[in-house]
Amino acid sequence: MTVPVLTAVTGAAWESRLVAELEHGGDLEVVRRCVDVADLLAVAGAGQARAVLLSADLRRLDREVLGRVGAAGLAVVGVAPAGDEHGARRLRQLGVTWIVAPDASAADVSAAVHAALAGVQTAPHEGSPKGSEDAGVPTSNPLVPHAGRLLAVWGPTGAPGRTTLAVNLAAEFALRDRATLLVDGDTYGGAVAQVLGLLDEAPGLAGAARAANAGRLELPTLARHARQVNPRLRVLTGITRTDRWPEIRPSSLEVVWTLVRGLAEVTVVDCGFCLEQDEELSFDTAAPRRNGATLSALEHADIVVAVGSADPVGLQRLVRGLLDLRETVPSADVTVVVNRLRKSVVGAGAADQVRTALERYAGVADVSFVPDDPSALDAALRRGQTLAETAPKSHARQAIAVLAASLAGDNVPARAHRRRRSAGTVVE
Repeated sequence: MTVPVLTAVTGAAWESRLVAELEHGGDLEVVRRCVDVADLLAVAGAGQARAVLLSADLRRLDREVLGRVGAAGLAVVGVAPAGDEHGARRLRQLGVTWIVAPDASAADVSAAVHAALAGVQTAPHEGSPKGSEDAGVPTSNPLVPHAGRLLAVWGPTGAPGRTTLAVNLAAEFALRDRATLLVDGDTYGGAVAQVLGLLDEAPGLAGAARAANAGRLELPTLARHARQVNPRLRVLTGITRTDRWPEIRPSSLEVVWTLVRGLAEVTVVDCGFCLEQDEELSFDTAAPRRNGATLSALEHADIVVAVGSADPVGLQRLVRGLLDLRETVPSADVTVVVNRLRKSVVGAGAADQVRTALERYAGVADVSFVPDDPSALDAALRRGQTLAETAPKSHARQAIAVLAASLAGDNVPARAHRRRRSAGTVVE
């Protein structure tokens, strides 16, 4: 039984030879030679093929295109001439696992196509020369996850303090000698740059996402997009205008979340509030999803820190939000934090009352609390600094430091001295 396949290359001299080889042997039938991305997507959507052979130099090829091809049910096999390390590397960075040479035999190409169709991933043949690529063998992945951990800070609507907690948690990890990356992934109201007093006209996360989408994101590139706030803390700033959210797509962020684990020991992502799946858009695979950045971060996070505000409205939103979170990301390891704890709105024994309510209505028994500390927080916001810099002995800072120690899995006290930041440089 023959397998219908497409080819999509850009004027390659070897395409005719490859097609002729497939026509005279093997079980693959080339049903269309696509001239560009638009042609490829049209044919893929029509269901005329089961796989596509494409080259790295296909104009406008990116992760979004491959995502749409995959959504149409086509397996993807890359074609890269021997010695074209740049092309092979770009294909791998775009997420293509199987790569063959244009002079590969029909049997080798067929084996690669069938493996791609089955989703089979095996190691390269033993005895292969270092740096060589056997036809039909999965290539090594340059985006191998490292040991770094990813924490997503999320909370329901109503400004419960997501950004404040994310910024100060990242600062505490950095003070514990952890190489830390803070990412502003809020596509509705990102404000990490403003909270830290950073003048930012080029959003780091958007730049990293664009590079990932084009298959050009590597660790050095990611590091260049991340602002150095102090020797142990980098920041990937968020979008400066909310209408730019289509630039931050989940398919690109998958690459970012993988690479950040190699850039930092701990990555803290400040997420947006909305967990809606955009069901009306989900039927159109070409449409971006505004909540995709938040959902992607939550799905890839090792720990989700869910924060709510300690008042009747905030707690009600937190209870409902936790239920939505469990439905959206069932496998999430959730740590619940109640922010702005104060007896003036909850009453005497505020912590016990909140804990009882969350255990009764949300099934949460283990809760961390951050006391309301408006004077310290206002001072930090006014100066564009963290609590550790502005008010190291404040109650809110001490509570966040304890939470950071717990999440980091250590009991090492953070350094209590202040740091002064001048023009983006930290001075001890």
